Amino acid sequence: MSLAVRNQIDVTVSLAGDAIAAVEILPRARPPLARLFAGKPVASLLNVLPRIFSLCAAAHQVAFLSAIEAARGENISLATRQHRIAMVVAERLAELLRGLFVGHFALDTTSAAAIRALMEGVSALLSSAEPGCGQVRREATARVAIALAALGITNEDGAPMLGNPLALRIAALEEDALNPTPMQHSFLSVADDRDVIERLLADDAGFCRCLDLEGPVPETGAWARQMMRDQLTLGRSGPAERLKARIAEIVRLHAWLRAGAHVETAEDGIVESYRLGPGLGAAAVECARGRLYHAVELDRQGQMSRFEVLAPTEWNFHARGPLVRSLQGAVLIAKPRGQRAVRAMVASFDPCVGFTLNFREIGDA
Repeated sequence: MSLAVRNQIDVTVSLAGDAIAAVEILPRARPPLARLFAGKPVASLLNVLPRIFSLCAAAHQVAFLSAIEAARGENISLATRQHRIAMVVAERLAELLRGLFVGHFALDTTSAAAIRALMEGVSALLSSAEPGCGQVRREATARVAIALAALGITNEDGAPMLGNPLALRIAALEEDALNPTPMQHSFLSVADDRDVIERLLADDAGFCRCLDLEGPVPETGAWARQMMRDQLTLGRSGPAERLKARIAEIVRLHAWLRAGAHVETAEDGIVESYRLGPGLGAAAVECARGRLYHAVELDRQGQMSRFEVLAPTEWNFHARGPLVRSLQGAVLIAKPRGQRAVRAMVASFDPCVGFTLNFREIGDA
């Protein structure tokens, strides 16, 4: 199956002098899943999912299987649930680390050896999510711990050691090149699942274009998860804070895997499923980029008649979403540095999603 879809987000920032007057986002094109999958056997789709969803493939697989089981009214064993949560956590750790390297370590040759060791450990962790691989997981988490320490990440809160490349990167991001306007933040959580799923099924395309939960379009992802844990709705939300939240989450996820990956100590709401009626089910999974939703409907023969997906990107990069609100009205302290700060802000919402960023002066033709 081949899908020709545009997988890049276009962001245009309009400047009035040194102030950001408007932010326009042209989102990614969503694949026509309902049309492509209608009438096909459920089993035939499992091999297709990783080709359609290259980011967070394990999370998509878990969400799909959980939604199918909910539609069928099936219950899963504790061992299966533990296996799936371990898969999601291992992938989330890998994706967060990948974003760290792509966004902040790409040109740091001094850390190349530690980065190679870390990625080897993470690859082993992804393999160790399979049942019966407890010893492999313990060895892999130990290797990851050594590699993280080599990169200067040793504290429980994830704060890198002073003077190392990551600490210097955070310090550079904290430079005051962009003066944002104060704003109230809102975050997507498990409490929103039922509302989101019902609206997604009622009007899939319309809802994705106009994510109209009560209040502003919420944010989802590592920084949003940290803010909810700390029960905060106000605070600095620049690239430095978002990077620190990702590092802290890397440490927490690694610690959970190293402690045995037990279901009872897993993050609340990390994998949830919902039976909505005969042949109708949905699931939500907290992946690296944020909260992911799958909803399915099966016909009387058990074939797919409907398949809807709502990715975290649709919230964070919505035309009225948190990125737009974070930039709207902000003032660039010095234009070249300020433009770099805007780019860093866009990337901080999701380092793994491709985007183009254009600036234009108000009054340009």
